Amino acid sequence: MKFKSIILALAAVASVAMTPMAKAADLELLQPGKLLVATEGTYPPFSMRAPDGTLDGLEIRVVKEIAKRLNLEYTPVIIKWDALLVGLQADQYDMSSDAMDITEARQKQVTFADGWLESGGRVLTGESSPIKSAADLKGKTVGALVSSTWTKIAEEKGATVKGYKAESDAMQDLVNGNVDAVITDSIAAAYAIKTGGLPLKMTDDYVSHVQKGFAFKMGKPYLVEAVNKALAEMVADGTYAKLTTDLVGFDPTPKDPIKTIK
Repeated sequence: MKFKSIILALAAVASVAMTPMAKAADLELLQPGKLLVATEGTYPPFSMRAPDGTLDGLEIRVVKEIAKRLNLEYTPVIIKWDALLVGLQADQYDMSSDAMDITEARQKQVTFADGWLESGGRVLTGESSPIKSAADLKGKTVGALVSSTWTKIAEEKGATVKGYKAESDAMQDLVNGNVDAVITDSIAAAYAIKTGGLPLKMTDDYVSHVQKGFAFKMGKPYLVEAVNKALAEMVADGTYAKLTTDLVGFDPTPKDPIKTIK
């Protein structure tokens, strides 16, 4: 019996000693100890360069914190949008943090972690505008990107649309009083208002909803699960809100996150 107890004790010690190694292997990383993450680095407020040249932005801050909680070194891989999925399938990085909308079509190509940010179209107005919701746009002149979803939505609301090639031009025209409102992405608008000190506001309602997701090559369930766990803990302990509110002025956590398809 004594010999059996010794064997069991040794087995327990070996199991404990192997646990960290087993967990590291389970994450299916391309390089041990590193989390290789694809990002454009040129899409504020999601990814951009800080004044000192370092990467910053919503996705950068969130994924850096995730890597920290997984005891991994955050290693960015700068890549252009049109090569993003090709590089993911070719194992050039472990995941993509680029601001990718979770859609049914994309869910057939990649595995998404749980939705990490909620965005969508919102109506942007002057601070003293009588427009309180999208229902008030009928008969108004509304700025929107040419050939965009926002243009179609404005027309459906009975507005006259003025098209723009850049959202910044539409917002400036709104400041100058040349349009009554602008429909654009809520995150982009919030960032522009906060950083530019623009005398604008958004109505409370959304005209569309979308969630952003971190993308992974299919077949990495343990890494996705680990990221989901770290993300959920960040939201629960308030870290997510602290990291994101600083950039856009509010907490963009999805109220009902789109879950990973297993």
